Amino acid sequence: MAWRQWFNDSGWLKPEYLWVLEVFVAVFLTLLANLVLRGVFNRLETKLKATRNIWDDTLLEAARRPAAIGVWVVGLAWAASIVDARTETTLLAIIEPVRDVGVILLLSWFLIRLVKGMEQALLEPERSEKPLDETTAQAIGKLLRASVIITSVLVILQSLGYSISGVLAFGGIGGIAVGFAAKDLLANFFGGLMVYLDRPFAVGDWVRSPDQEIEGTVEYIGWRQTRIRTFDKRPLYVPNATFTNISVENPSRMTNRRIYETVGVRYDDATQLKSIIDAVRDMLRQHSAIDTSQTLIVNLNKFGPSSLDFFVYCFTRTTDWVTFHGIKEDVMLRIMQIIDDHGAEIAFPTTTVHLPDLESGVSAEKRQSE
Repeated sequence: MAWRQWFNDSGWLKPEYLWVLEVFVAVFLTLLANLVLRGVFNRLETKLKATRNIWDDTLLEAARRPAAIGVWVVGLAWAASIVDARTETTLLAIIEPVRDVGVILLLSWFLIRLVKGMEQALLEPERSEKPLDETTAQAIGKLLRASVIITSVLVILQSLGYSISGVLAFGGIGGIAVGFAAKDLLANFFGGLMVYLDRPFAVGDWVRSPDQEIEGTVEYIGWRQTRIRTFDKRPLYVPNATFTNISVENPSRMTNRRIYETVGVRYDDATQLKSIIDAVRDMLRQHSAIDTSQTLIVNLNKFGPSSLDFFVYCFTRTTDWVTFHGIKEDVMLRIMQIIDDHGAEIAFPTTTVHLPDLESGVSAEKRQSE
């Protein structure tokens, strides 16, 4: 090169040490390329934020860090190759595989970051017009990330000189032994797959099982286990294989909540009972929080030991747990007021004792003695 001949003629640097300058130039150019790349990404970020397309922002953010590290990987590999060529070492035999593996890992990292960014974009209402539910987005993201990781491992093995066909053949033969050894793990994996496909519940749903003591809010659905936060705020980790053998109730998907209460009125107020029942029925039909399109029943139900019992059966429009109890409280207070307005009282357990006429009994005894 001309610049190398110039240094030889000027005597500034001895020929045997010119490689030091070449390494310095390689590192300097790598640093310069990194600075230029950072500036390009910053300018692109400013322009892309002004657009409404969410995918270009996701792509840029996913590529930022892998691209910066990739420049250093290539630059340092270039500097190492200069050292190897000038010093006659065996660095190149190590540097080339490391560089290839590094590039593959960076590409895999970029794809995993891209999948993660797309998953978040699909979940955020402000970024997506029709956001997916969290369970579907997580399932798609996990499948894509698993595909990227498996493909990357196979490509790395191929670049290191290993035969992929041999690896696949070993996997086919050893898969039987691994399957028997990890049957519980595989059962949980397929259990999680069935949860993703059948979708009996999703992240954020309130679930419970009548077969086991499982009740709480679903926080995370993994390939091996599902994390449920119980109502006393303790995390409950349930193996996914469990859901293939138990019944699961999902109250979060109910359309209405039911009010089912029995009210007892005193036998002394039997003449007012028909008017009370009619008034309660009219009150429920006019209540804004009661869904009159669903079953609504108010009827005398039972002659109790100390009360005339009528039951109230209706459904609220809301399914929210806290709101439901507020509505139920309002309905019960109105029923109490209706009973009071009719001059009646709500019955409570009482016992009536009938005693004989003691005075008449004493008079008869006196007559007999006379």
